Order: sequence, then C-alpha cells, then structure tokens
Amino acid sequence: MTTAIANTTAPTSVVSALYLGTKTLHTEAERSGIIRDLLRGEASRDGYILLQRNLLPAYRALELGLERHRDTPALAALAAYRLDRATPLQADITALCGGDFAGIPLLPAGEAYAARIAQAAEGDGERLIAHAYTRYLGDLSGGQILKRLLAEKPGLQPDELSFYDFPGHADLAALKADYRSALDKAGALAANPQAIIEEGSTAFSLNIDLSWAVQNALLPAPAAAE
Repeated sequence: MTTAIANTTAPTSVVSALYLGTKTLHTEAERSGIIRDLLRGEASRDGYILLQRNLLPAYRALELGLERHRDTPALAALAAYRLDRATPLQADITALCGGDFAGIPLLPAGEAYAARIAQAAEGDGERLIAHAYTRYLGDLSGGQILKRLLAEKPGLQPDELSFYDFPGHADLAALKADYRSALDKAGALAANPQAIIEEGSTAFSLNIDLSWAVQNALLPAPAAAE
C-alpha cells in the first residue's frame, strides 16, 4: 500500500513564491476600500486613523508571536530583527487622536486579522513567515510611498507618521534586502513551506476585508425612514 505524502519541498525562494502566489490578491488589495483611497491620495484623516487603529492588534500579535519563537531555528533570524512596529504605530494613533484613541472602534475585521496571526503563532509558528512578509516588506516598500502621500494629503505631521521610520536603519533599501534574505532563509528551514504560501493568501484576504470594513464604517448612516 502506498501512502500519499504532502509535497513540502522548500521553494527556491519563499519570498518569490509568496509574491507569485499572492500577486492577484495583492492587486485586489490595492484596489480595495481605504487602501485604494490612500494610494490615490484621497483618504481622510479619520479613515487613516481607523485603519491604523485596526492594524495595531495585528502588529502586536505578530511581534508577540515572533518573540515567542525567537529560539526556534526557522524564526530565530526574523525575531532577531525586532522591527517593533506596534510601538510607533500606537504612538502615531495617540498623536493623531490628540492623546487618546479609546473612542476609535476595533472592527470585527480587525479582530479577525489579529486572531488569525495569533493562530499562526501556534505550534511551530512557521506560518508567521507569511505575515512578516505581508506586513514588514509592505512597510518597507509601499509604506514609504504612503508616508509621502499622507504628508501631502491629509497633511499628517512627522509625529503622526513615525510608524514608517525604522530607527537604527539609515538605508531602508539595505534593510529590505536583508529582511527579504532572512525570510528566504526562514522559509528554507520550514517544515511545511506550502503552508506558508497558503497563509500568505489568507493574510492578503484579511487585509482586503479590513480595507473594505474601514471604508464602510466611514460611510454615513442611512437616513431613517419617515
């Protein structure tokens, strides 16, 4: 009797595999909800605040997960970077809200995104590689474009955009290249790289859901019928 064995052969580059595997979803994400408005320079201050507030739990979950697995072979190199986006993100939201963002709602889509990352951190935690790819490489790529757009319109100030700064890394292009290499090394050590590729699609789908949820939350409530 022959037993079927899952194909878990590591791809040559997990970053390339993630890019190819999520290319369609990446394009969809750029055309969805609040993200589309941000890339067109049309997002409002309130829309940006709501998006960032709902990304904060996702970053916290990702960074807690990486720290939890800092001594595991596949994730040790990624965890060692300690890019720590949650701290400046919270500082930005606080500045944007004048010192208190307690009144900014956490949407179900934001909760679902953070919960999925927390779930990915369970077991060997290797699916976190997909979320690190989605979030951190995104921040080092399109995030830098967003920073310039947001400074122009709605005119955000430097203390409201510190999320896009990476203190201690003067050369962001070099940091991006180094982090991409670290992701590839992590993928090469992973027991089930295919699960990472599939998790990448899930990550983009959750981002799309959140983008639309934020935009829908900004729409005025329909007038009550007389």
